Amino acid sequence: MPKILIPTPLRQYTGKQDTVQVKGGTVGEALTALTTQHQDLRRNIYNDEGKLRSFVNVYLNDEDIRYLSKEATPVKEGDTISIVPSIAGGSALETMAPAPTLSKDEILRYSRHLIMPEVGMDGQLKLKSAKVLLIGTGGLGAPLGLYLAAAGVGRIGLVDFDVVDYTNLQRQVIHGT
Repeated sequence: MPKILIPTPLRQYTGKQDTVQVKGGTVGEALTALTTQHQDLRRNIYNDEGKLRSFVNVYLNDEDIRYLSKEATPVKEGDTISIVPSIAGGSALETMAPAPTLSKDEILRYSRHLIMPEVGMDGQLKLKSAKVLLIGTGGLGAPLGLYLAAAGVGRIGLVDFDVVDYTNLQRQVIHGT
């Protein structure tokens, strides 16, 4: 019998179980057995037409079934099926922020972006409205933060658990002596 790993957000529908053993010869049969045992889980995995939801990714032994035989992928004793839903974050704003505008100085500063058809005024305004949280400000994160700021990203948060130290400055180029 294959076992199905249940992600934390879906465990409320499986009685808090993190794994469920099911019978089935294919991934689809195993998922059907799972949703038969735990019927509330069905609407979180399948859409109204009975197809896997687009934001639900299923893996058989760490292989994405989309690149195998999808739900017809055969399973055998000891196989592990992982359900990985894509979870969107963020929060709804009660009031919409006013649409950003570019000052004359910003138009001058980003003039090269503005003449590029791929960016233009709309793209630059989206960059100005964007918020980015950068995790890690070492050898990759530090220059990335500089480039995001130079591109005009409106709000950048930096998180790093390393200590700024004289011996780290060769990688942490956003700091000086």
